[in-house]
Amino acid sequence: MKLAVIIRLLLLAVLVAFIVSPTRFAAVFAPFTNNNAPAIYTQTSLLSLTISHLLLVGAATLAASLVSVVLAVIVTRPFGVEFLPLSRSIANIGQTFPPVAVLALAVPVFGFGPIPTLIALFLYGLLPIFENALTGLTNLPGNVSEAARGSGMTGWQRLTQVEFPLAFPVILAGIRLSVVISLATATIGSTVAAKTLGEVIIAGLQSNNTAFVLQGGLVVGVLALLIHDGLVTVERAMARRTGRQA
Repeated sequence: MKLAVIIRLLLLAVLVAFIVSPTRFAAVFAPFTNNNAPAIYTQTSLLSLTISHLLLVGAATLAASLVSVVLAVIVTRPFGVEFLPLSRSIANIGQTFPPVAVLALAVPVFGFGPIPTLIALFLYGLLPIFENALTGLTNLPGNVSEAARGSGMTGWQRLTQVEFPLAFPVILAGIRLSVVISLATATIGSTVAAKTLGEVIIAGLQSNNTAFVLQGGLVVGVLALLIHDGLVTVERAMARRTGRQA
């Protein structure tokens, strides 16, 4: 376990060093260039692209989490059970339409920039969070729910003090899945002028420069790995606190 943590920390350190000062790694990527092409993408700051990429993913995931959890709460209350099919249909929208199709439909309405990408990431992130929130809220220990009800707690108190804390590790697993998917999917946002790491990859494809493609792909891949592992650690910690397996 300690070795794994050390490896992750070293990986994080290398990633930060590369994002902040990519030109220092020119020798590493030089073998992947042709005809004396530049080894490092410098048209836009890699740091600014990474920050913009993460902000897009974070904003979309936050919005998707709020909508998904609210829908899951509603359909697990007695008054909202009948809305379960509708809620599932809403959550499935992002999986029905590929992100590229969402971008194609959103650009004529909202124009080029980050908004179409945010919409695509939001829709694509709904389903895993909704399904996990639904699972977490409907698979609570029966004795705990009955004890909370018997103690005189109101419905709101049971939800906020008992049900949601117990379901949170499972909900977080859905958020983790959504974040990892969005980190990769967000790269297509550069096709509609959103500032993402996809800009580096697209530049590499257009100029036949494998070094650029590797830079964009590796940064996205390492970010996804580190964020995934970080969220898994939080899930396990929360599961231990609540006595449930995430």
